Amino acid sequence: MTQRMGRVVCDITISADGYSAGLNQTEERPFGDDGGNGSGDKLHAWMFDTPDENRAEVDRMTAARAFIMGRNMFGPVRGEWDRQWNGWWGDDPPFHAPVFVLTHHAREPQPMDGGTTYHFVTDGIASALAQAQAAAADGDVSIQGGANTINQYLAAGLIDELRLHIVPFTLGAGTRLFEGVPPLELEQVKSRSATLVTHLTYRVRP
Repeated sequence: MTQRMGRVVCDITISADGYSAGLNQTEERPFGDDGGNGSGDKLHAWMFDTPDENRAEVDRMTAARAFIMGRNMFGPVRGEWDRQWNGWWGDDPPFHAPVFVLTHHAREPQPMDGGTTYHFVTDGIASALAQAQAAAADGDVSIQGGANTINQYLAAGLIDELRLHIVPFTLGAGTRLFEGVPPLELEQVKSRSATLVTHLTYRVRP
């Protein structure tokens, strides 16, 4: 009997004009110039300033059985791994599952508290997805981002469900979702408006 695979889903917060990060990203401001209060957190204020209102969406973001992210989302270290960096999320990341990090530079797996282990994948998005699906068994795999990584998976036709969290301001420049992605046909599954964000869920049609 063939084992059923879970869905490939992704969640990403974007500005009203489609940017997931502004210009001038730094270690101190991973989302760059996003109009925040100096800490670069305006894009994701909906998570931290109104968590109870958005509890279902926040919980769903970490409900997958395996995760994939690009190196930019994992951390600010570029090139060879010249210092120990274990992600933006501290010793106990919120994933509690295997996380496959796309990189050009090999590194041994990094186990963390709470069940998260980072695996570093150097042979592309298809390999990362195959490894994540094997780890997830019949559970979902979540493409966590950033936008460049999601764009690669969208362009390859590998995402089943796209969950957008749209905040009501524009950035005008930065890292943009759908950049370089061929036209997609999306089926709206649900939408919900909250104080600081609108949540949209789309099924990506083949």
